[in-house]
Amino acid sequence: MNSAFTLVTVLLIVSFTLLLLMLFGKKRENKGPRKEKRKDRATIIRDATRRLAQNPRDPEGLSALGGLAYLEQDWEKAYAAYVILVDMAPGNPKLNEFECSLRFGVCAVKTNRIQEAIKGFLLARKIKSDHFEVNYNLGYICYLQKDYDKAIPYLRQALLSDTENVLAQRYMGFTMHRAHKYREALPYLKKAVDLQPDDKEALYAMAECLFESGATDRSLKIFSHLRPDPVLGPQAALYSGIIHSQTNQHDKAVVDFDIGLKHENMNKDVRNELMYKLAATLIKTQDIGRGLSTLKDLQRITPGYKDVPALIMRYQELNQNKNLQVYLMAVQSEFVTLCRKIVVQFFPGAKVKITDISVFADYTDIIAEIDTPKWSDVVLFRFFRSQGSVGELLLRDLHGRIKDLKAGKGISLTAGSYSEESRRFTEGRPIDLYDKDRLNKILNSIDSGVPLKM
Repeated sequence: MNSAFTLVTVLLIVSFTLLLLMLFGKKRENKGPRKEKRKDRATIIRDATRRLAQNPRDPEGLSALGGLAYLEQDWEKAYAAYVILVDMAPGNPKLNEFECSLRFGVCAVKTNRIQEAIKGFLLARKIKSDHFEVNYNLGYICYLQKDYDKAIPYLRQALLSDTENVLAQRYMGFTMHRAHKYREALPYLKKAVDLQPDDKEALYAMAECLFESGATDRSLKIFSHLRPDPVLGPQAALYSGIIHSQTNQHDKAVVDFDIGLKHENMNKDVRNELMYKLAATLIKTQDIGRGLSTLKDLQRITPGYKDVPALIMRYQELNQNKNLQVYLMAVQSEFVTLCRKIVVQFFPGAKVKITDISVFADYTDIIAEIDTPKWSDVVLFRFFRSQGSVGELLLRDLHGRIKDLKAGKGISLTAGSYSEESRRFTEGRPIDLYDKDRLNKILNSIDSGVPLKM
């Protein structure tokens, strides 16, 4: 019995001793690597420098220095190491070929060596085709190079690896936007804004995509919100004004363009377009004076921009002749009132009875019975608002209507001109032609007491 008790006691002591030895061994093992991890920066540099002094292409020395520079984001020093390591890695089992290729690519991007970066990332992609950082960087580089068709598959592959990555979502949206795939861009841009609500550039791109997709109301809300932004504000104001102009909200469009022009240091092309659109909108609201002043300012800043010189000539004339403004630009009711006034005053001293007014797409007809001391007859007046050339077919139509009405003559007035064919057609026919110059004399004479007929 004592022997059995002694045996059990010995076994317990041995077991306890082994357990202590195992625990002590684990503690020593744990302490060993920690000492390695705590190897300070100076030691790493000293050991690596010693190795490289003996062999400038020592892989362990280069890897140590390159890795330290990479972690410290000293990209030039890191690049100098990895540009050598990336070539050595395929034949050296001590080097991680994928890591060397990836880090070489990252360092090249950070130091603006784009072609080298592409080389590094493509080498890494051959090893790990689904790696997020590799695909994202290749997509980003293609985006910067405006090679959008190549960027899209890389960024799509990156998003398969990390669907919540805000940068991948952002640049996928930007790439689709620049490739004019506006509807496809919207989900990515919306996700990027959801993940990073203060990303105004993504918000602006989303508004442009909404505009191009026909969702103008939604885009207008965003553009209006971005108008005060010092960077994106001028372009946002330009879009807001364009949308308001398209919906005939000209007063709001003027406000938009004015807000845009208050910004400083904006892109010259954006400033030019803001001024051009503002002038056009002011003219539509019949604020000819301010519109003309804006056109002159634009001509001074950017001589010959679009058709500005021609517009200045045209609207200077309009600004001096209020009746011509009404003839060309007023609403239909005001135009017809002016035409009636011309008819009534056309034959001095005559009694005039207007019997019919007909408004058509290309012209307005007024039929009047004219009674003078020397003659009485029916006269058909046809008014063309267009500033283009009136062709023969329109005058043939006028001649046909004169005959149907059994009128004595027709008077054709236009703010433009008549083609040679139309002038030849009227020779020997009871039609008098009044082109822009003759019409201007009539318009200048209305309400002045000077007889109209020239």
